Amino acid sequence: MEDHLSGLNPEQKEAAMHKDGALLIIAGAGAGKTKTITHRIVHLIHQGVRPENILAVTFTNKAAKEMRERVEREIHKSAPGQDRLPFVSTFHSLGVYIIKENANLLGLTRHFTILDESDAISIIKEAMKELDIDPKQYDPKKIKSIISRSKGEFIDPSEYSEASSSYMGRIVAQVWPRYEAKKSKENSLDFDDLLLKATKLLETNETIRQMYQERWLYIHIDEYQDTNEVQYKMAKLLAEGHKNICVVGDADQNIYSWRGANLRNILSFEKDYAGAKVVMLEQNYRSTQNILEAANEVIKKNKFRPDKKLFTKNDVGEKISIYEAVEETDEAEFIATKILEIMDTPNLEQEIAVLYRANFQSRVLEEALLRYSVPYQLLGVKFFERKEIKDTLAYLRAAMNPENLSDIKRIINFPPRGIGKVTLLKVLSGEKETLPIKVKMKVDNFYNTLEKIREKITELKT
Repeated sequence: MEDHLSGLNPEQKEAAMHKDGALLIIAGAGAGKTKTITHRIVHLIHQGVRPENILAVTFTNKAAKEMRERVEREIHKSAPGQDRLPFVSTFHSLGVYIIKENANLLGLTRHFTILDESDAISIIKEAMKELDIDPKQYDPKKIKSIISRSKGEFIDPSEYSEASSSYMGRIVAQVWPRYEAKKSKENSLDFDDLLLKATKLLETNETIRQMYQERWLYIHIDEYQDTNEVQYKMAKLLAEGHKNICVVGDADQNIYSWRGANLRNILSFEKDYAGAKVVMLEQNYRSTQNILEAANEVIKKNKFRPDKKLFTKNDVGEKISIYEAVEETDEAEFIATKILEIMDTPNLEQEIAVLYRANFQSRVLEEALLRYSVPYQLLGVKFFERKEIKDTLAYLRAAMNPENLSDIKRIINFPPRGIGKVTLLKVLSGEKETLPIKVKMKVDNFYNTLEKIREKITELKT
């Protein structure tokens, strides 16, 4: 057996040694899928495939970086002096690459701008203003979200307009073309365009499509269960000539349906590629047997999945416990006291983690940990340090104490009221009565809002 395949289990070796034709790797959690793809790429190079003819695509920059580093390390280990490398990237980076190489065909320059979310929403607001659509009545973020989801489903503005029947749909149908026109004028694309435009180009231009099919003869797609329609089409168009496509995924780890991921893509792979080889990676290297048994019991309830049975050679491990809390405070109390119990054993602090579903849930957990003097590190922004929470608390404090100038300064123009710096300085220095009548009305409206909040606080207290 080749040295570069040593350390793989039999199923991993089977996947790594498969060369021509479609390959579906069903990889359970902790089954070494990245290791398998890495060794498969190295094995292809050992079989005479040129590195530049190999493409590997994953979802996140972190995953792409990890795979790129591992592939480079293994190539240099088994073939010292090899300086050519496969193309390893995210879907979006692949889109950028294709668009830049063909920018003139898309009416762009190579140095087009990629808009971030806030820039894209600003352009949508401008488009709405030009169309006399009130952004207070129709949330620009929601409009952007609908456009984004539609692009992920490989839908363009004209198709959307024909299919939309709801009132909100008709609003989006008006804004979307104007949004696209403004982006085009600025030589810019949003994040979703990177996939949509590259895929549309592959679909409509046979010369370009064949060029990339001949360039990337062996294609690897990671986390295939999380691909949406446009990503699925991009992969299929690139592979349709040679059919040398290897996808890795697990129907049991599909968590991105909320952003358009289509589980059918992995479930229908064998129909898309007749004669595809299927390899199951079922040995878990990460978890204890008790964890896997519990996971197997849960996931087997899903009938629409390739059947697999995760197993491990690790220890049985501790039993899984469950605590049914009465409400969130009770739950937080249980977690805090459980942590104190674990911390009685020295050096276990670094092995404790608390996971919660949504950011707002951190507040009650933080309060409990603070009460019990449990040191903690929060990944993200602490609940009480978030801008919206600070603003809310500032409103409450200012309502009860209008002389609190720091709180007044924080919130007097949030949301925007058209109160400028000069006006603010006069308010803070007690010269409100000297303001022009229109400006004074804006300031008075702000203080009236504080008064209503104060009345509500007093009412709720009683």
